[in-house]
Amino acid sequence: MNNWISALADLQAQGEPCVLVTIIEELGSTPRNAGSKMVVSARQLFDTIGGGHLEYEAMRIAREMLASGQQGPHLQRFSLGASLGQCCGGATVLLFEPMAAVQAQIAVFGAGHVGRALVPLLASLPCRVRWIDSREQEFPQQIPAGVQKVVAEEPVDEVHELLAGSYCIVMTHNHQLDLELSAAILARNDFTWFGLIGSKTKRAKFEHRLRDRGFEPATLQRMRCPMGLAEVKGKLPIEIAVSIAAEIIATYNANFGTTRVRSGEPVAQLLPVSRRAQVRP
Repeated sequence: MNNWISALADLQAQGEPCVLVTIIEELGSTPRNAGSKMVVSARQLFDTIGGGHLEYEAMRIAREMLASGQQGPHLQRFSLGASLGQCCGGATVLLFEPMAAVQAQIAVFGAGHVGRALVPLLASLPCRVRWIDSREQEFPQQIPAGVQKVVAEEPVDEVHELLAGSYCIVMTHNHQLDLELSAAILARNDFTWFGLIGSKTKRAKFEHRLRDRGFEPATLQRMRCPMGLAEVKGKLPIEIAVSIAAEIIATYNANFGTTRVRSGEPVAQLLPVSRRAQVRP
Protein backbone atom coordinates (compact mmCIF):
# COMPACT_ATOMS: atom_id res chain seq x y z
CA MET A 1 0.00 0.00 0.00
CA ASN A 2 1.62 3.22 -1.18
CA ASN A 3 1.50 6.38 0.87
CA TRP A 4 -1.10 8.75 -0.59
CA ILE A 5 1.31 11.72 -0.64
CA SER A 6 3.93 10.01 -2.81
CA ALA A 7 1.24 8.39 -4.97
CA LEU A 8 -0.40 11.75 -5.62
CA ALA A 9 2.94 13.32 -6.52
CA ASP A 10 3.78 10.46 -8.92
CA LEU A 11 0.40 10.56 -10.65
CA GLN A 12 0.51 14.32 -11.11
CA ALA A 13 4.06 14.13 -12.46
CA GLN A 14 2.82 11.58 -15.01
CA GLY A 15 -0.19 13.73 -15.87
CA GLU A 16 -2.59 10.95 -14.84
CA PRO A 17 -5.90 12.18 -13.40
CA CYS A 18 -6.92 10.98 -9.96
CA VAL A 19 -9.27 11.74 -7.08
CA LEU A 20 -8.15 12.49 -3.52
CA VAL A 21 -10.67 11.11 -1.00
CA THR A 22 -10.54 12.54 2.53
CA ILE A 23 -12.53 11.78 5.67
CA ILE A 24 -13.48 15.26 6.85
CA GLU A 25 -15.76 14.30 9.71
CA GLU A 26 -16.34 11.22 11.87
CA LEU A 27 -19.50 10.75 13.89
CA GLY A 28 -19.51 7.90 16.41
CA SER A 29 -17.56 4.73 15.70
CA THR A 30 -15.72 4.78 12.36
CA PRO A 31 -12.92 2.67 10.77
CA ARG A 32 -10.50 5.60 10.52
CA ASN A 33 -10.23 9.11 11.88
CA ALA A 34 -10.90 12.43 10.20
CA GLY A 35 -7.99 13.45 7.98
CA SER A 36 -7.40 9.94 6.63
CA LYS A 37 -6.95 9.95 2.86
CA MET A 38 -6.66 7.71 -0.16
CA VAL A 39 -5.93 8.37 -3.81
CA VAL A 40 -7.93 6.73 -6.58
CA SER A 41 -6.84 6.57 -10.21
CA ALA A 42 -8.60 4.78 -13.07
CA ARG A 43 -6.64 1.60 -12.36
CA GLN A 44 -5.05 1.88 -8.93
CA LEU A 45 -5.87 2.61 -5.29
CA PHE A 46 -3.35 4.13 -2.87
CA ASP A 47 -3.60 4.19 0.94
CA THR A 48 -6.89 3.56 2.74
CA ILE A 49 -9.82 5.20 4.49
CA GLY A 50 -10.57 2.02 6.44
CA GLY A 51 -11.39 -0.69 3.94
CA GLY A 52 -14.68 -2.53 3.68
CA HIS A 53 -17.71 -1.49 1.70
CA LEU A 54 -17.20 2.20 2.53
CA GLU A 55 -13.87 2.17 0.74
CA TYR A 56 -15.36 0.22 -2.16
CA GLU A 57 -18.16 2.77 -2.56
CA ALA A 58 -15.71 5.67 -2.32
CA MET A 59 -13.54 4.07 -5.01
CA ARG A 60 -16.57 3.54 -7.25
CA ILE A 61 -17.69 7.17 -6.88
CA ALA A 62 -14.16 8.46 -7.54
CA ARG A 63 -13.87 6.41 -10.73
CA GLU A 64 -17.26 7.62 -11.91
CA MET A 65 -15.94 11.16 -11.48
CA LEU A 66 -12.85 10.33 -13.50
CA ALA A 67 -14.87 8.69 -16.26
CA SER A 68 -17.26 11.65 -16.53
CA GLY A 69 -14.49 14.25 -16.41
CA GLN A 70 -15.99 16.00 -13.38
CA GLN A 71 -13.57 18.62 -12.11
CA GLY A 72 -15.40 20.11 -9.14
CA PRO A 73 -15.30 18.51 -5.67
CA HIS A 74 -18.27 17.12 -3.82
CA LEU A 75 -19.12 15.80 -0.36
CA GLN A 76 -20.98 12.65 0.57
CA ARG A 77 -22.12 11.39 3.94
CA PHE A 78 -22.29 7.66 4.70
CA SER A 79 -24.04 5.86 7.56
CA LEU A 80 -21.85 2.93 8.61
CA GLY A 81 -24.67 0.50 9.20
CA ALA A 82 -26.16 -2.60 7.65
CA SER A 83 -27.12 -0.85 4.41
CA LEU A 84 -23.45 -0.27 3.70
CA GLY A 85 -22.28 -3.61 5.04
CA GLN A 86 -20.43 -1.92 7.91
CA CYS A 87 -20.95 -2.72 11.57
CA CYS A 88 -19.34 0.41 13.10
CA GLY A 89 -22.68 2.13 13.62
CA GLY A 90 -21.29 5.64 13.17
CA ALA A 91 -21.23 7.96 10.19
CA THR A 92 -18.55 9.60 8.13
CA VAL A 93 -18.36 12.45 5.61
CA LEU A 94 -16.03 12.12 2.63
CA LEU A 95 -14.65 14.83 0.41
CA PHE A 96 -13.89 13.83 -3.20
CA GLU A 97 -11.40 16.17 -4.91
CA PRO A 98 -10.40 15.62 -8.54
CA MET A 99 -6.75 16.51 -8.71
CA ALA A 100 -5.28 18.51 -11.55
CA ALA A 101 -4.97 16.43 -14.67
CA VAL A 102 -3.40 17.66 -17.87
CA GLN A 103 -5.92 20.13 -19.28
CA ALA A 104 -4.03 21.07 -22.40
CA GLN A 105 -1.25 19.84 -24.65
CA ILE A 106 0.38 23.05 -25.85
CA ALA A 107 2.87 23.65 -28.65
CA VAL A 108 4.71 26.98 -28.44
CA PHE A 109 6.61 27.91 -31.59
CA GLY A 110 9.16 30.58 -30.75
CA ALA A 111 11.62 31.19 -27.91
CA GLY A 112 11.83 34.94 -28.15
CA HIS A 113 10.97 37.49 -25.47
CA VAL A 114 7.26 36.67 -25.28
CA GLY A 115 7.89 32.94 -25.51
CA ARG A 116 10.34 33.11 -22.61
CA ALA A 117 7.74 34.99 -20.56
CA LEU A 118 4.84 32.73 -21.55
CA VAL A 119 6.25 29.22 -21.18
CA PRO A 120 6.93 29.44 -17.41
CA LEU A 121 3.31 30.59 -16.94
CA LEU A 122 2.02 27.64 -18.94
CA ALA A 123 4.31 25.27 -17.04
CA SER A 124 2.68 26.32 -13.77
CA LEU A 125 -0.73 25.26 -15.12
CA PRO A 126 -2.03 21.69 -15.60
CA CYS A 127 -0.51 21.62 -19.09
CA ARG A 128 2.17 19.81 -21.04
CA VAL A 129 4.25 22.08 -23.27
CA ARG A 130 6.39 21.43 -26.35
CA TRP A 131 8.58 24.50 -26.85
CA ILE A 132 9.94 24.63 -30.38
CA ASP A 133 12.53 26.85 -32.02
CA SER A 134 15.39 26.43 -34.49
CA ARG A 135 17.70 28.64 -32.38
CA GLU A 136 19.02 26.71 -29.41
CA GLN A 137 20.72 29.81 -28.00
CA GLU A 138 17.32 31.46 -27.48
CA PHE A 139 16.20 28.90 -24.89
CA PRO A 140 16.99 29.66 -21.24
CA GLN A 141 19.40 27.36 -19.42
CA GLN A 142 16.67 26.17 -17.06
CA ILE A 143 13.65 24.67 -18.80
CA PRO A 144 10.59 24.50 -16.51
CA ALA A 145 9.31 21.11 -15.39
CA GLY A 146 6.62 19.79 -17.69
CA VAL A 147 8.17 21.50 -20.72
CA GLN A 148 9.89 19.65 -23.56
CA LYS A 149 12.45 21.73 -25.43
CA VAL A 150 12.60 20.93 -29.13
CA VAL A 151 15.38 22.38 -31.27
CA ALA A 152 14.22 21.82 -34.83
CA GLU A 153 15.90 22.99 -38.03
CA GLU A 154 12.47 22.88 -39.68
CA PRO A 155 9.88 23.87 -37.08
CA VAL A 156 7.05 23.32 -39.58
CA ASP A 157 7.82 19.60 -39.51
CA GLU A 158 6.96 19.57 -35.81
CA VAL A 159 3.33 20.44 -36.59
CA HIS A 160 2.86 16.90 -37.88
CA GLU A 161 4.05 15.49 -34.54
CA LEU A 162 1.41 17.27 -32.45
CA LEU A 163 -1.41 15.40 -30.78
CA ALA A 164 -4.89 16.03 -32.08
CA GLY A 165 -6.63 18.57 -29.89
CA SER A 166 -3.44 20.48 -29.12
CA TYR A 167 -3.27 24.19 -28.34
CA CYS A 168 -0.93 25.87 -30.84
CA ILE A 169 0.86 29.18 -30.28
CA VAL A 170 2.91 30.72 -33.08
CA MET A 171 5.27 33.56 -32.15
CA THR A 172 8.53 33.10 -34.03
CA HIS A 173 11.09 35.70 -35.09
CA ASN A 174 10.20 35.37 -38.77
CA HIS A 175 6.91 36.37 -40.45
CA GLN A 176 7.37 33.88 -43.29
CA LEU A 177 7.92 31.08 -40.80
CA ASP A 178 4.81 32.24 -38.91
CA LEU A 179 2.88 31.99 -42.19
CA GLU A 180 4.14 28.49 -42.97
CA LEU A 181 3.39 27.30 -39.45
CA SER A 182 -0.08 28.82 -39.64
CA ALA A 183 -0.74 27.05 -42.94
CA ALA A 184 0.41 23.70 -41.55
CA ILE A 185 -1.69 24.04 -38.39
CA LEU A 186 -4.80 25.13 -40.31
CA ALA A 187 -4.31 22.33 -42.83
CA ARG A 188 -4.52 19.80 -39.99
CA ASN A 189 -7.48 21.67 -38.52
CA ASP A 190 -7.70 19.28 -35.55
CA PHE A 191 -6.45 21.70 -32.89
CA THR A 192 -8.45 22.90 -29.91
CA TRP A 193 -7.09 26.45 -30.10
CA PHE A 194 -4.61 28.25 -32.35
CA GLY A 195 -3.16 31.67 -31.65
CA LEU A 196 -0.85 33.74 -33.82
CA ILE A 197 1.01 36.70 -32.35
CA GLY A 198 0.53 39.95 -34.19
CA SER A 199 -1.77 42.84 -35.01
CA LYS A 200 -5.01 43.09 -36.98
CA THR A 201 -2.90 44.23 -39.92
CA LYS A 202 -0.81 41.06 -39.75
CA ARG A 203 -3.98 38.98 -39.59
CA ALA A 204 -5.39 40.67 -42.71
CA LYS A 205 -2.17 40.00 -44.65
CA PHE A 206 -2.02 36.36 -43.51
CA GLU A 207 -5.70 35.76 -44.31
CA HIS A 208 -5.16 37.13 -47.84
CA ARG A 209 -2.17 34.84 -48.43
CA LEU A 210 -3.87 31.82 -46.89
CA ARG A 211 -7.01 32.34 -48.99
CA ASP A 212 -4.74 32.32 -52.03
CA ARG A 213 -3.59 28.88 -50.88
CA GLY A 214 -7.16 27.63 -50.82
CA PHE A 215 -8.11 27.93 -47.16
CA GLU A 216 -11.82 28.46 -46.53
CA PRO A 217 -13.03 31.47 -44.51
CA ALA A 218 -14.50 29.17 -41.84
CA THR A 219 -11.08 27.59 -41.30
CA LEU A 220 -9.35 30.97 -41.13
CA GLN A 221 -11.83 32.14 -38.51
CA ARG A 222 -10.40 29.52 -36.13
CA MET A 223 -7.09 31.43 -36.03
CA ARG A 224 -6.82 33.81 -33.07
CA CYS A 225 -4.90 36.90 -34.15
CA PRO A 226 -4.44 39.08 -32.22
CA MET A 227 -4.53 36.45 -29.50
CA GLY A 228 -5.05 36.84 -25.78
CA LEU A 229 -7.79 38.42 -23.72
CA ALA A 230 -8.48 41.98 -24.81
CA GLU A 231 -9.14 42.96 -21.20
CA VAL A 232 -5.50 42.22 -20.30
CA LYS A 233 -3.69 45.14 -21.89
CA GLY A 234 -0.04 46.06 -22.21
CA LYS A 235 2.91 45.68 -24.56
CA LEU A 236 5.54 44.26 -22.24
CA PRO A 237 6.40 40.58 -22.93
CA ILE A 238 5.01 39.49 -19.54
CA GLU A 239 1.79 41.46 -20.13
CA ILE A 240 1.31 39.81 -23.52
CA ALA A 241 2.15 36.42 -22.00
CA VAL A 242 -0.41 36.85 -19.21
CA SER A 243 -3.05 37.78 -21.77
CA ILE A 244 -2.36 34.66 -23.86
CA ALA A 245 -2.25 32.37 -20.82
CA ALA A 246 -5.53 33.84 -19.62
CA GLU A 247 -7.26 32.99 -22.89
CA ILE A 248 -5.91 29.44 -22.79
CA ILE A 249 -7.16 29.02 -19.22
CA ALA A 250 -10.57 30.38 -20.21
CA THR A 251 -10.70 27.93 -23.11
CA TYR A 252 -9.87 24.76 -21.20
CA ASN A 253 -12.10 25.79 -18.29
CA ALA A 254 -15.08 26.43 -20.56
CA ASN A 255 -16.69 23.18 -19.47
CA PHE A 256 -15.33 23.20 -15.94
CA GLY A 257 -17.42 20.96 -13.62
CA THR A 258 -19.43 22.35 -10.75
CA THR A 259 -19.41 21.26 -7.14
CA ARG A 260 -22.02 18.66 -6.29
CA VAL A 261 -23.28 16.97 -3.15
CA ARG A 262 -24.48 13.41 -3.37
CA SER A 263 -25.99 11.95 -0.25
CA GLY A 264 -28.99 10.17 1.08
CA GLU A 265 -28.78 12.32 4.20
CA PRO A 266 -28.55 16.12 4.55
CA VAL A 267 -25.19 17.83 4.43
CA ALA A 268 -25.02 21.33 5.88
CA GLN A 269 -22.70 23.02 3.38
CA LEU A 270 -20.17 22.48 0.64
CA LEU A 271 -16.44 22.47 1.23
CA PRO A 272 -14.37 24.71 -1.05
CA VAL A 273 -11.28 22.99 -2.40
CA SER A 274 -8.98 25.28 -0.46
CA ARG A 275 -10.34 24.76 3.05
CA ARG A 276 -12.44 22.55 5.31
CA ALA A 277 -16.08 23.10 6.11
CA GLN A 278 -17.99 22.03 9.16
CA VAL A 279 -20.60 19.45 8.19
CA ARG A 280 -23.44 18.76 10.58
CA PRO A 281 -25.60 15.63 10.68
